[in-house]
This record gives sequence, C-alpha cells and structure tokens, in this order.
Amino acid sequence: MIESCAGTQRLVALCEGAEALGLTKGLGAAEARARFPRLDLREADAAADARLLEAVADWCDRYTPLVALDAPHGLVLDISGCAHLFGGEKALMDDLLARLFAQGLRAEAAIASHPGTALALTGARSAAGRDAGRAGRHPRDGAPCPRVPEGEEVAAVSPLPVSALRLSEAEEALLARLGLLDIGALLALPRAGLARRFGSALLARLDEATGLGRRPIGPRRPAAQLIAERRFAEPISLTDDVERIAEHLAARLRDGLERRGEGGRCFELSLFRADGGVERVAVSAARPLRDERRVVALLRERIKGLGEAFDAAFGYDLVRLCVLTAEPMEEHQGDLSGEASGEADLSTLIDRLGARLGQTSVLRLSPIESHRPERAQALQVAAGLQARPEPREARRAAGPGGGRAADLASTFWLYAAPRPVRLLDPPEPVEAIAEVPEGPPMRFRWRRASHGVARVEGPERIGAEWWRADAGSTRDYYRVEDEAGRRYWLFREGLYGQEKPAWFLHGIFA
Repeated sequence: MIESCAGTQRLVALCEGAEALGLTKGLGAAEARARFPRLDLREADAAADARLLEAVADWCDRYTPLVALDAPHGLVLDISGCAHLFGGEKALMDDLLARLFAQGLRAEAAIASHPGTALALTGARSAAGRDAGRAGRHPRDGAPCPRVPEGEEVAAVSPLPVSALRLSEAEEALLARLGLLDIGALLALPRAGLARRFGSALLARLDEATGLGRRPIGPRRPAAQLIAERRFAEPISLTDDVERIAEHLAARLRDGLERRGEGGRCFELSLFRADGGVERVAVSAARPLRDERRVVALLRERIKGLGEAFDAAFGYDLVRLCVLTAEPMEEHQGDLSGEASGEADLSTLIDRLGARLGQTSVLRLSPIESHRPERAQALQVAAGLQARPEPREARRAAGPGGGRAADLASTFWLYAAPRPVRLLDPPEPVEAIAEVPEGPPMRFRWRRASHGVARVEGPERIGAEWWRADAGSTRDYYRVEDEAGRRYWLFREGLYGQEKPAWFLHGIFA
C-alpha cells in the first residue's frame, strides 16, 4: 500500500511477500517498483481501513461489551468478568484469534491488567516482524499470545524496543542516536532528566506501559444495564427462530428488571452472523416495560420495517438482548375486568408505530411556556426518550424560564380559555368594524367574504413577551360567531393611543 507524503509516494503497509523481498515501510514507491517491476502497488484508503476496524470492533462485541478503538489499527477489549464464559482468558483469546484468522485477518494480541501494557506488547510483536509474530496470530500454531500477571508489567515491557511505546518517528530516531533502544534502558534513567529532554509525553507512555499510569478506555458503545445471550453450535437463520430466542432472552431480562424494580425503556437485539457481520435491532418504549411478549412484538415490528435490509446471510451463531435504558417502574392495581387502561393502550400504540416507522417519526405536541398561541407548543418524540430539537423561535418563546419542565408549562393549559381546533399560522389579516375603538368587532371581512357578528365573547388579553427581541404588541382576542353559525377566533393587535391597531383571524372553532 502506498500513500502520498511530502510530494512523493511511499510504502505504508506491506504483505508478507513484500517483506520477504526486503521492502520496508517508508521506502519510495518509485524505488520499490524499480527493484521489482511486477510489484502490486495500491493506494491506501484510510476511510476504508476505519470502516473495517469499526466492523471488527462490532464483531468483537461477542466477547465483551466494552470494546474501544485504538486507531488506526488497534482495538482494546476489557474482558474483566467475561473470560470465564469462554473457559478463561487464554481460551477467549485463542478463540478470537482463530476466528479472525479464518476471516483472513491477521492480528497480534496480548493480555494484561493495564491497557497500556497490552498495547506495548502487541506493538512490539508487530515491530518484530511478521515471521516472529505469526505464532501469536493463530493459536493452533503453538505459541499463545503473551499474558502479563498484575505486578509484572515492568519485567514484561523492559526488553521491548522503544517502538512499542508508539512514539513519533523523530523521537524514536533521537532515542536510537542516544543508544536507548529498549524500554528497560529508559526506565534505568532518572525521570527528571527524561522529562527535561523529551517532555512529559514520553513519561506518560512509559507509565502506561508499566502500569503506573492509567489509560482510560472509552467504549465505542454505551454499556448495557442488563444482558442476556445465547450461543449456538449450528447457526440459525429463520426469523421465527430469532423471535423465539428473543422471547426467551426477554424473559430472563424480566427477572433481572423485577429484582431491580425497573422496566426497560430501550432494548437492543444483537445478532452475530457466522461470517463476522453483526445485525442490530433497537426498539424503544413509551413507558418502562418488562413483559417479554411486548418486547418481542416491538422487535417483530422493527424487523418487518427493515425489510430486505435484515439479512441473516449464513445464519446467526450468537443472539444477545440488552437493556440499554431502564427506569423505575410503578406497579398499577388492575380492575376486575382485566382491561388495560387508556394510557397503557396509548403507550402500546406509540411503541408499535415507533418500532415500525422509527421513534423520530412519531411526534406529539408538547406545551411550552408562552402565552402566544403560535408559540405555545412544540413537537416532541411521542415516546418521550428524546425531544426533537425545537426551532430557535420555539426555544426562545419559553422566555427566561424556558428550562423548566414541560409539566409546569402545561399547567397554563388547564385554566386557559377555549382554543380553536384549527390555528392559522401566521394569523391572516382581516378588516373589522367595531362599535367603539376598543370594543368587539361587529362585522369583519376575511378572504373577500363579509361576516356579520351574531355573538361575541371576550376580550382575552395576551400581553407582549418583553424578553423577546420581536416581542410584538398586546393582543385582545375575541371568540365570535357569525350569522351563519360559524365560529372564529379574532384578535386586535395594538392598543389605541399607543400603537396602530390591526385585526387578524387566528383560528377556527369546530
């Protein structure tokens, strides 16, 4: 593989055959082709490499949910509490390396109590050459991957070359000129002198490799609160089989949720294919739930919505169901009829629609703190997990107290005057005639039609929102009924003597 660097193309990755010919990384592409005219050179694709690394990380979730990327070519797996499921740490790594080897991927691996130690060991094995590391890539070749017991990190990394610390090329070259070729030579020197000469970065790498400094792991996926899984000697591929296994796993999760007094709000079904691919199906619930039948019903709707994108390929050899989000679950006393409450029916409907169409496609109107009718509500995801980002106008409409909970804003709706079933946005201007300047309209003209007013209620005064840049003017709203029995919502904007009033029609009643 070649890559453009400083105006020239250089080798950045080599296969075993190229290394056997004596080619090395950093060699110019022109020189390499001159030496071996039949050399196959291809442009490196960093984006494709990143996608492959993501896919391998996805696949590694079968061993532990805590998988972190160590770009550009590495992964860090936290197997604490997982190794016994595979017969121990060695058996886990042997299985992982064997499966990668079967997929045509070669890898170096090491087991240690600290991520930095394991990364240094794998880096040294890669730098030592492919021939020396081949035994560690495939466990059946004999030599297992190294394992460092806790407390023996210094002894394990001391013989390693400084390249295992993954320093910059300039730093490695400088250390080589000074005769510091391995980590043990660096550890023998005073730390103060190393800090003055090379800075704190070198000391940080040394501390990570020796276990003195902690290298935090940032898992690429959120850790699940509860997990249930089942492995198969022979892969399954039928959707009915997947649903049956999912219901069995959901029943196991129900027991764990009951012990915690919680219900799941977000579930994820992970299907690990025999060819290394991973299918994930996530569903959310409007309210916490435990019933395995409802969980499977949501998963079934979601799988139907995926259509042909849901492909079992060569079958699944591992099925896992996780609770990603859980909340305290209130127990409700049922009645003698056994019928579900209207709220439960609504939650079930929202869940099914969300599973089929996607949660962000099922919306509801939620009140916000504004008396202006056109600003008094905003769209939110009906399941209540994540609010759809409100437009800036809607956020500003909430005013200084906009950060308070929506239920505070909804209090206003309990006592507000009647509102029309249809709201015009923006309000449409009308021509109105009033008996007195600040009185109700007697007749108005809207959309080229004249309407005589038979009955009127009001006014309901709504003041300007002074905290907004476009605060507007004070409004006086009237509920009017014309001579034909049609009811409208009109308002006069502006106060006589201070502003120039204008009439608008804002809504239509049923």
